[in-house]
Amino acid sequence: MSDKEQTAGVQRPVLTLPNQADKLLLHSCCAPCSGEAMEAITASGIDYTIFFYNPNIHPQREYLIRKEENIRFAEKHGVPFVDADYDSDNWFERAKGMEWEPERGIRCTMCFDMRFERTALYAHEHGFSVISSSLGISRWKNMQQVNQCGTNAASHYPGMTYWDHNWRKGGGSARMIEISKREHFYQQEYCGCIYSLRDTNKHRKAQGRDIIRIGKLYYGDDAPSDS
Repeated sequence: MSDKEQTAGVQRPVLTLPNQADKLLLHSCCAPCSGEAMEAITASGIDYTIFFYNPNIHPQREYLIRKEENIRFAEKHGVPFVDADYDSDNWFERAKGMEWEPERGIRCTMCFDMRFERTALYAHEHGFSVISSSLGISRWKNMQQVNQCGTNAASHYPGMTYWDHNWRKGGGSARMIEISKREHFYQQEYCGCIYSLRDTNKHRKAQGRDIIRIGKLYYGDDAPSDS
């Protein structure tokens, strides 16, 4: 059965962009999180471009795997893909003093701000009036925190809007997993940054579990995961 046949029975509402905009710049954090958003946007006939800017991801090998998975899926759907710089030094500079902040705390706000700021800047420079992100679909993320950062970034440019569509609703979260298994996406086991990796491995060790092995687990594999 083809991918189109597999998704043919999915009942999604037809999406429309805010302010009758004609195109969208979608920030993508990874292929698994953006898969459902991309298929929903594509099914609605919206003209969009993927913007990949995630300097938080560590180590670089993890970053490259996540990026290549996203490129693979974008090419499959014929969606333009913008590969922004791996600006990790800047990210670490901005994270100074926040190394021990908890997940969903001020370090995550900084991280979202940084990614949305670059997304909004690119949108402004290339004629996009609407931006959005796949970040909010994950149950591990605070959607209000994500949306506030996106809205703040867009507010710096007159006429720009952050589209706060809830990608989780209407079965979106479940379809995210279904698409990930269908595409055999790489399954990251932590948010992305070095501090998330540190804390996740600490939790695993306390439970007597193996630490994360970069580049080893893919959706559809039998190995258990917290993702």
